[in-house]
Amino acid sequence: MKFAAAETCSHTKQIMECCPLTTHVLNTGDGVPAARMALSLHRLDSKLMIWNMLSVGTTNEDGRCPGLITRGAFVPGMYKLRFETGSYWENLGQTSFYPYVEVVFTISDPEQRFHLPLLMSRFSYSTYRGS
Repeated sequence: MKFAAAETCSHTKQIMECCPLTTHVLNTGDGVPAARMALSLHRLDSKLMIWNMLSVGTTNEDGRCPGLITRGAFVPGMYKLRFETGSYWENLGQTSFYPYVEVVFTISDPEQRFHLPLLMSRFSYSTYRGS
């Protein structure tokens, strides 16, 4: 279930202009982008208190996953990005302490652009709000 943003954001410059939320996953243990990692974007239904999946994707060779959500679908609320880190490491023939990483964040002004990088190794991870 991928939204039209993935089709309209085909080039890096266009991605930055049309996609309000971007991510970049880096394998800091090996010093390379985390290519071919599955991930999903969810938004919390504040009335039912359940997470609704908005889109799924896989990082490209540069560790990026363009087109997670369109500007029109990006509304105020609580979101989470789930990164399938365990599967990523398993595909590299390695084990990992974290089977997945979920980063939960709040959007109050959807007119801004948000960049959410994930820096990870097999036994640690960190993230921050980029621009």
